[in-house]
Order: sequence, then C-alpha cells, then structure tokens
Amino acid sequence: MNPIRRTTDSERGPLLGKSEIAALVARDIPHGSFVNLGIGQPTLVADHLPADSGVVLHTENGMLNMGPAAQGEEIDHDLTNAGKVPVTEPPGAAYFHHADSFAMMRGGHLDICVLGAFQVSAAGDLANWHTGAPDAIPAVGGAMDLAIGAKKVFVMMTLFTKSGAPKLVPRCTYPLTGLGCVDRVYTDLAVFDITPAGVTVRETFGITVDDLAGRLELPLLPTAA
Repeated sequence: MNPIRRTTDSERGPLLGKSEIAALVARDIPHGSFVNLGIGQPTLVADHLPADSGVVLHTENGMLNMGPAAQGEEIDHDLTNAGKVPVTEPPGAAYFHHADSFAMMRGGHLDICVLGAFQVSAAGDLANWHTGAPDAIPAVGGAMDLAIGAKKVFVMMTLFTKSGAPKLVPRCTYPLTGLGCVDRVYTDLAVFDITPAGVTVRETFGITVDDLAGRLELPLLPTAA
C-alpha cells in the first residue's frame, strides 16, 4: 500500500490530495469486505488496497473481484470498471449480467460503497448526481442503489468548493441521492463520522478542529478517540 503523503497548498496549508484520501479509505476498509467503488475519485482506492486485504471489489457493470487500474500492456479496453477505466483481473474474478450486479447492490450484499459527493448533510443525506444548475449534466448512475443498498457508505470529496463553500452542510441544497445514508466522510482536511448525535471529527490534516468549526456552518463533536 502506498504511504500517505501530505501535500502543501500555499493558500490553505497542508492538505491531502486525491490519492492520499484514497489511501485513508483503503486503510479503514475491514479485511474481507465486499466493496463497490463509485465513479471518479473512489476508483483510486483500488490502487491502495494491500495484496493481502481480502477485499473483494464489485462493479455495477458486472464484475466481482476487480483489480486495481491497469497499466501499460495490462490494459484491455474490454475490461473496465463502471467509469470506463481499464482494470486488472485477479485470479477468481467473475462476470455476470448487469441486472445481477444491481441485484447484489439492492439486496444488501455489499459491506461498503465509496462514493463522491457534491454535498453531505449533518444528517448523512447525500447529494452527488446533480447541482441543479440549468446547464449541468445529471449523472446519477447506480449511486442511488449503492447509497441505500450498501451496509455502510463512505464519501470521498474535497471539504470546500473552488469558491470556498463547504460541502459538508447542515442541509443539502442540491437534489438528493439518498437520505441518511452516509456513515463517514473523507476529505482533504479531515475525516468525519456522521452519527445520530451529530458530526464527529476523527482526524484532521493541517488544520485544528476549532479552525474547521469556524469554516463550517454546523457544530462539530469532539474528536473521536
């Protein structure tokens, strides 16, 4: 597994890049879990899972036991994940109909799914398919099925938009993907747990909990032990 390396941004201070956030997610996936990685940033998690993790990756286009991204001569454009990224085929990989793949998702057979997001609310509501802008292109895919069907939902995202607006919010203002479905949020500045009592900070990167609280519009519970 690649080590987690802190990067530096001259305006925001030390923070994590996409690959480093993916490494955090990979670190927290229990051995032997069945996991779906959503399109975009979550696909990077596959590159950080140790060979002995026992994690079985599922993709909604019909593959179980998917490997990490293919490189060089490994690339087979007929062998891709749901985001059309070429992937590798570990021993024991299985293929099946798209409908069977969605039945696995809807039937509660996945331990964890990892999704990107535009917003996550303090109640764990997820908005990740449309910003509501007139010129935006909706792209929900299988995210609704994953958000509701998986036993746990992890989100990977930057904590703030390019304009500085928080993505972890009291209430989502974008169209919702799922209600109360998010369990944990991984960002470039902190990792949060969404609990019935509120939002708990698990760890921070280059920023204090007090500074985070000053930039977010919701209360933060003490850092989890």
